[in-house]
Amino acid sequence: MKEKFLGSFLVFLGACSFGVLSSIVKTAYKAGYSLGEVTGIQCFLGMIILWSIHLFVKKISKTKIDQSTKKPLTKKWKVCSVGIFPGLVGICYYQCVQLVPASIAIVLLMQYLWLSVIIDFVVFKNKPTIIQLFTISMIIIGSCLSTGIFNQDIHLNLTGCFFGFLAALMYSLFIITSSNIGNDLPKLEKSALMITGACIITFLIFPPLFFFKLPIDDQLYQLGFLLSLLGTVLPPFLFSVGMPKIGISLSAILSTAELPIAVTCSYFYLKEPVLFNEWVGVIIIMLAITLSNLKHLKKST
Repeated sequence: MKEKFLGSFLVFLGACSFGVLSSIVKTAYKAGYSLGEVTGIQCFLGMIILWSIHLFVKKISKTKIDQSTKKPLTKKWKVCSVGIFPGLVGICYYQCVQLVPASIAIVLLMQYLWLSVIIDFVVFKNKPTIIQLFTISMIIIGSCLSTGIFNQDIHLNLTGCFFGFLAALMYSLFIITSSNIGNDLPKLEKSALMITGACIITFLIFPPLFFFKLPIDDQLYQLGFLLSLLGTVLPPFLFSVGMPKIGISLSAILSTAELPIAVTCSYFYLKEPVLFNEWVGVIIIMLAITLSNLKHLKKST
């Protein structure tokens, strides 16, 4: 029971870490930093932290690596190339956050839930179940309420919505590719390789000129450290430790904490207006995910 409680707490904490990212990004924009600077510093510091932890753990473990078990360089490059998707997720999502309220941006990102099902069907021919189709319809209804499509008083930035949907698509592709590539690598090394790929694609799109014009004690590095810690380092670690203790179904339910946390931060910290129908939409999305996993949750208990 203690292990299950600990696992639940760690997964919930990881989801909360993801939930506060949009508020930190908004803070960075208000301080005058650009999209390229915010995404670039997060990827760069996240890469440095993950590789440092990986090399430290490898050193203190003092285990000799058998030459026959070493992974070929081509396989590591494949894992690194998967990092293109989280790199694009960060760029698209943070662009979305710049153009629409944070509470709406997170709802747009959550569309990866049904996009993943569609991609799984189109690419791998895995037909969605009735429960999955019901969940998809509920998520779409909840999203429509949350984004205020039916509210004539709300005027959404269509460009921002496009980037939010694009971020959800990239996140779906990341989930599918990362779950099928590099699973035989140590978790830390796999994470470090993927964030390296994310850093490369980010720097190709936005050359890191801020390294040459900003002092080392600039606020950008402080915000970047928070973003890398809460968005790149902590959640994968917390999920990798917590999820095996509680199973996929309960993990999926607890991971939805990201949604209300982001909306709550948007309302209390950023002082952005969050209407009643937006809260209703958030609740519907969370209920849909919970109900879709309830059957599997009962089987595991």
